[in-house]
Amino acid sequence: MMKIIFKKPTNNKDVLFINVDPKNNDEVIKENGVKTLYLKCDEEMTLRKLFLLIRKMVVIAKGIKADKITFSFSSFKFNSVGISENQLAEIIGTQLDFANYEFNEYKTKTKEGFPELKEVYILGTTKEIEKNILKGDLIAKEVNKTRSLSNTPGGDMTPQILAKKAQESVRGLPVKINILGEKEMKKAGMHAILSVGRGSEEESKFIIMEYWGGNKKDKPIVLVGKGVTFDTGGINLKPSSALLGMNMDMSGGASVIHTVALVAKMKIKKNVIGLIPSVENMPSGKSYRPGDVVHSMSGKTIEILNTDAEGRVILADALTYAQKYKPEVVIDIATLTGAACVALGERASAIFTLDDELSKHFERIGEMTGDYFWRLPLWEEYENEIKGSLGDLTNIHNKDSRYGGAIYAAVFLHQFIKGTKWIHIDIAPRMTSMSGENLASGALGTPVRSLFNFIEGNN
Repeated sequence: MMKIIFKKPTNNKDVLFINVDPKNNDEVIKENGVKTLYLKCDEEMTLRKLFLLIRKMVVIAKGIKADKITFSFSSFKFNSVGISENQLAEIIGTQLDFANYEFNEYKTKTKEGFPELKEVYILGTTKEIEKNILKGDLIAKEVNKTRSLSNTPGGDMTPQILAKKAQESVRGLPVKINILGEKEMKKAGMHAILSVGRGSEEESKFIIMEYWGGNKKDKPIVLVGKGVTFDTGGINLKPSSALLGMNMDMSGGASVIHTVALVAKMKIKKNVIGLIPSVENMPSGKSYRPGDVVHSMSGKTIEILNTDAEGRVILADALTYAQKYKPEVVIDIATLTGAACVALGERASAIFTLDDELSKHFERIGEMTGDYFWRLPLWEEYENEIKGSLGDLTNIHNKDSRYGGAIYAAVFLHQFIKGTKWIHIDIAPRMTSMSGENLASGALGTPVRSLFNFIEGNN
């Protein structure tokens, strides 16, 4: 685990020194037994480039098997970026750990071990800067736990295991956790969740996390995360090429678990609820079928036109359940549609809401954290295309159109949360890292940083 130390290293020969300058080339030079990384930066730095620069430093250091580095805090101060010293401090703390992470749980360790930074010496700090660097470090550690949950293979991450991981994440913290099994869900009328999970031998779970850190009279912020621990598509089986990575279809649920844990660790004075409907979507003789009509907790019926559009079905019950808290706002997070990737590529999550200010707020937060968001429409006219003939609603476009899939998924969810302040975040585009981001391959832990920022600053 990486340690951040606010003093000079005692042995210079064991440490990689960092020199940041636009006139540099990225190269390591050894002089008098001391190694220096000359790190090139752009003449005109931006916040996005700053994220990449800090990560690049870590990647290069690991690449030459340097496990200790040192740099001056002022090396990463650029007037053109336009942020405060405290904001920079948090970004440095976050990005260091973010770039240092790799998921090696299933790899055989070599004699040398896996390359990682173990000690980072940061010079030229004040107590306030140090406090914010350590805050960023704590945020990143929780993001990385989210990544590890998502990266875990589906055979080792069932709904029951996810529920246990949720319990472990808040052990010793003031978070009340309740796990509903299938009997409890049936009693509560959560037949949408149960229908999706019934094709699996693994029991479906509904994870409830409650953190009451604010005043009793304050309405809570409710986070709802999709927890499909493996998605085969069900009877509408995915093609072979699309099955790899479907262990990460619970990334929304993982982000909710560790956001609640982070809020509790930071003792934020807010009330925050986490709800994670967790299932496996598997094909079997018990699976729900195309053409089935499912009775949701809300009383609305759902006509199943495609069993691979399962995330929105389980979220329908979770959004209904969320309203029992009379929330200030509901935020759902899901790897919901490949269509969001078609629309936005892999650089931004899609957001949907009727609240203009809420949308702008998340767009601003995304720029500060690196969890970039882009708003797509949620117009009432789209509702015509999800009206059912056998049931109230269809879980995909009622003419099975290949257009606008991310929008129709969001419009479907909106039917179960109307009248409540709500935003839907489709994180499918940002489920995994992409080339050039200076991050390990695999899950990204999106959008824990943004959710925490929103909760911390929401008054």
